[in-house]
Amino acid sequence: MTHPKLQLLLDTINRVIVGKEEQVRLLLTAMLARGHILLEDLPGMGKTVLAKTLAQAIGGTYNRVQFTADLLPSDVVGLHVFNPQSHSFELRRGPVFADVLLADEINRATPRTQSGLLECMEERQVTIEGVTLPLPASLLVIATQNPIESEGTYPLPEAQLDRFLFRLSLGYGTREDAREILRRFRGQSPLERVQAIVTPDEIAQMQLETTTVHVSPAVEDYVINLTEATRHHRAIDIGISPRAMLALLRSSQAAAYLDGRTYVLPDDVKQVFTPLAVHRVRLSLEAELHTTEQEVIREILKEVPAPVEKGV
Repeated sequence: MTHPKLQLLLDTINRVIVGKEEQVRLLLTAMLARGHILLEDLPGMGKTVLAKTLAQAIGGTYNRVQFTADLLPSDVVGLHVFNPQSHSFELRRGPVFADVLLADEINRATPRTQSGLLECMEERQVTIEGVTLPLPASLLVIATQNPIESEGTYPLPEAQLDRFLFRLSLGYGTREDAREILRRFRGQSPLERVQAIVTPDEIAQMQLETTTVHVSPAVEDYVINLTEATRHHRAIDIGISPRAMLALLRSSQAAAYLDGRTYVLPDDVKQVFTPLAVHRVRLSLEAELHTTEQEVIREILKEVPAPVEKGV
C-alpha cells in the first residue's frame, strides 16, 4: 500500500496530468531520492504543467529558466548587485533558489552555464563570489530537451548527464488520453484547483526516512550485478558509474518507501533501472546501427537473474 500522503500527492498530480501515472510515480521517486529529472520530449507535451503541478502540490516555490545561448551562470544562481543608496553590494538570489526548478531546453545554453547547475544539483548549495549558500533540501531540477532540434544546441556531456537520476519522456498518450485532455482542460485549468498536500519540510523529512529503508545483501548483490552487466555487455562501450550504482540503490529505496514498505524488493530495482541507466550507458558504434539504449537495458534486465530467496 502506497504511503497515504504520497498516494494523495500522486492522485492530485494525476488529476491534472492525463495518462502519465508511471512517469508521475518516477518523478516522486526521484524527489524522495533527492535526485533530478531529465525530461526529453517534443514541445507541448505538458512538461511545464507537470513541474508547476508538483510545486503546487508540495506547497513549494516554482521557478522556470528558459536556457538560451546568451544565458550566464549568474542568471541561474544569482549575483551581487551594487545598491547606490546603501553604497554596498546586495545579494540577488537566482531562480535556482526554489523547491522545483524547470530548466527549459537546457541544451541550448553553453557548457559554462550548464555546469553552473552542477554544484546546485549535487551539493544543494551555490557559491556566489566566494559566499556559499544552502539551497532548499527539497530542490528538484527538471531539465528539458527537445530531441528533434539540434541546431544551436550544446549536448550535455556525460559528467552532466550523470547528475540526472532519471531520463523520462511523456509522449503523446492514447486516443482516450487525448479525449480526456480535451474534456479536462475545456474550462478552468485543473492546475488552478491544485491544493498543497504536503510541505517542503515534510518532503525533506520523507527524504531522510527513505534512507532508512532496509536493503538485504541479496538485493545489494542484484544492484551490483546489474551495474557490472552494463560494463561487460557486448553492445556497450561505457557502463554506469559507481555514482550511478549508488543512485540505483537510493532510488530503489525511494520506490519502496513510496509503496509504503520498509524494505526493498527486486521489483523496486527493476522499476527504476531503465530510466536510471538509459542516459548513462554509451553504445558501441556498431551497436548503434541496429539497437537502442532502451533495448539493451531491457535485455540486461532479462539476462541478470533477480534474487528470489525469502525476505529480500
